[in-house]
Amino acid sequence: MMDAARFLSGQTFEEFVATATKYQELWTLGARRASVPADVLEKFNLLIAPVRLVALTEDWCLDAVGVVPYISKLAEENSRIEFRSFSRDANPDLMDAYLTGTSRSIPVIIAYDSDWNEIGWWGPRPTELQSWVMTAGALLPKPEKYHFMRQWYARDHGATPLREIADMVINGSNARPPGPAIAR
Repeated sequence: MMDAARFLSGQTFEEFVATATKYQELWTLGARRASVPADVLEKFNLLIAPVRLVALTEDWCLDAVGVVPYISKLAEENSRIEFRSFSRDANPDLMDAYLTGTSRSIPVIIAYDSDWNEIGWWGPRPTELQSWVMTAGALLPKPEKYHFMRQWYARDHGATPLREIADMVINGSNARPPGPAIAR
């Protein structure tokens, strides 16, 4: 489903933002403000081999605005991570392999190792926020629910999705165990 040629056909984050027609200002602001917590960088520094991160998204997705800029920033800050964005609607074969129940919910972040084996996938929201959406959030009218979600993402600064994705990648990949190196 994913290989080097398909991966390279995806958009870099800069290309994605440049072509966004919906929420252009939010995407640009997200790109400017994105940062990666030190603990996430430390986890990804344990990687021995490269990891490719693929985001299935669309420019109209407000959840993606709260996640994807931070994934891109992570790739900028760690040379072992490569990132590409793919349109959910233009890649139904990829999207249909990562449904949330029966829904094509996005963003979905898929991690691949250097041989294009899937390490794991994450999405469409951080665990805590998804739990709220499925319980208390389900009782609210859409404008109130979306307002709460935007505030949640604004307070979180991408930290929670980055930590969840880091755990997924590190637990499923060939990473060095944390701690001092042992001479052999």
